[in-house]
Amino acid sequence: MSTWEVARGALTVPGVPAAYGYFMDGVAPGLHRGLPSRYLTFLVSLDEPVGTARTRDDWERNRLARHDVVLGGLRTDPTYVRQTRRQVGIQLAVHPLAARSLFGLPAASLAALTCEGVDVLGDGVRALRERLHELPTWPRRFAALDEYLWSRAAGRHASPRPEVTAAWHQLSHGTVTITELARNTALSTRQLSALVNRELGIGPKALARLMRFDRVVAAIGTEVRAGRRPRLAEIAHGCGFSDQSHLVRDFRRFTGTSPTGFLAEELRNVQAGGHRPGADSAP
Repeated sequence: MSTWEVARGALTVPGVPAAYGYFMDGVAPGLHRGLPSRYLTFLVSLDEPVGTARTRDDWERNRLARHDVVLGGLRTDPTYVRQTRRQVGIQLAVHPLAARSLFGLPAASLAALTCEGVDVLGDGVRALRERLHELPTWPRRFAALDEYLWSRAAGRHASPRPEVTAAWHQLSHGTVTITELARNTALSTRQLSALVNRELGIGPKALARLMRFDRVVAAIGTEVRAGRRPRLAEIAHGCGFSDQSHLVRDFRRFTGTSPTGFLAEELRNVQAGGHRPGADSAP
């Protein structure tokens, strides 16, 4: 018999829209598909290192990177994660525009699919992990993480260029073309694309598609948690796709599988609240 526990927390530091702790025991070993998201991933394992692979072939051949602390940048393809029988940890969704204040670098610097957090954040995050191990409850662990991130943000005032921030917000709040984005920020499309790429690691077109995909995943999760079968045609219409086939093609590009295949793999995780980063929370 397996045990699944997911605890959602709320941090006060700006730029962290979602945090959850997880404890799973007796889980069948296998593949977990980490989905692309508009947010950066910050994960602290409180058990074995997390094993990740860039491709399905690498995962099947056990060519894995192993991390005690995971930092993941923006991406448009899945991460293949080794699912072990026991998993304990805390995962945060971090706004890319907060990367400079919380991590001391732009989101684009997290260009690898996953980075070892100690390499980026230094020994302080190793001490944080040891402290989280010692704390007995999820609320106290979330509080320790909040304190750690506030300490990292103290004295850091670097922020992305306003044109990048403006582009992010316009893409978040509706359909806008890259030409309109450039006009609204008084830049050429080439200048805007270069700025966004330099800050986030992906260009505005890829970012717009990533945000639309995020809305699809959120909509599917809402239906599943309500006990309903996701109505893909309605979700496609609500998320700005031309039709259901368009949604399925885009979903397959981002995940390597169809919505039906994804749910077959991840249904219990979705039901427990996974893949639900929360509303946009700009720093």
